[in-house]
Amino acid sequence: MNGMILKKSDFYFDLPQELIAQDPLEDRSASRLLVLDRDTGAVSHHVFREIADYLRAGDCLVLNNTKVIPARLLGVKEDTGAHVEVLLLKRREADVWETLVKPGKKCRPGAVLSFGDGLLRAQVLETVEEGNRLVRFLYQGIWEEVLDRLGEMPLPPYITHKLRDRNRYQTVYARYEGSAAAPTAGLHFTGELLEQIQAKGVTLAYVTLHVGLGTFRPVKEENVLDHHMHSEYYQISEEAAEKINGTKQAGGRIVCVGTTSCRTVESAADERGKVHAGSGNTEIFIYPGYHFKVLDALITNFHLPESTLVMLVSALAGRERVLAAYQEAVRERYRFFSFGDAMLIQ
Repeated sequence: MNGMILKKSDFYFDLPQELIAQDPLEDRSASRLLVLDRDTGAVSHHVFREIADYLRAGDCLVLNNTKVIPARLLGVKEDTGAHVEVLLLKRREADVWETLVKPGKKCRPGAVLSFGDGLLRAQVLETVEEGNRLVRFLYQGIWEEVLDRLGEMPLPPYITHKLRDRNRYQTVYARYEGSAAAPTAGLHFTGELLEQIQAKGVTLAYVTLHVGLGTFRPVKEENVLDHHMHSEYYQISEEAAEKINGTKQAGGRIVCVGTTSCRTVESAADERGKVHAGSGNTEIFIYPGYHFKVLDALITNFHLPESTLVMLVSALAGRERVLAAYQEAVRERYRFFSFGDAMLIQ
């Protein structure tokens, strides 16, 4: 950025509270779709199922097949009966997790927590960075079944309604458990729509990035470059890497579904834009000035003002164009954030 200062306030826009979608639509593909031409700034309005019209034979659609776990546990401290909330962030070993505990002050190392009348118990082991707690879980039976029974979906803080059907915070192609949040751009796809897209000659490549709650962490520093990105685990199979690289070589476009798919392929690519199979942790932070090595187009939802995600889409289409498109979306009463409408930047 040649020593330029990128200010957080440069990514502010005024968002009326009532435009934050609180509930998912009954029909996934009935969301609205705003199409932004990143070269001209031209904007047009559509319904999401029309996305197939914008994809062409020879393109590759990259989707994140992570699965959200019901990572929010509500319980009590065994000694006092005080209410506690535990959010599972990252599995460290078999039954030891890094968690976010509220209220943290009362949950010092040694504290024992109980969930579901003791069906699941947890011992706080130690406090780690950012005040997170390492916790060992104690239970009988299979962990996934216990969690499925007692856990709730960890919806983002700006969603206040209770989710009636937890599958609606899961993509139809979710496969590998490990996310604390959904890759929400993918929520608009139905199995039928994906079949229609494939029938057009579009290749589907699945990658995995387990979305952390850091996704919702606000940027606190006014100089954006001082913001430290959270780390997230990703995995790309040989098959997915071959599909993406083959599409590139043949002159097709790489269309990423969601900022998580974008961050995955950009993290796994070398300077020549070749994607390498493998796994690792990424802290990639994409903001204006970034040179995209793999991605050609992006399907994404509408993001929070001043968030790292608005910075990422601004890196692709230019800050002024993105903010102008967002202002248009506000005027047209689009629905924002996780359960909201979608945008195609091409």
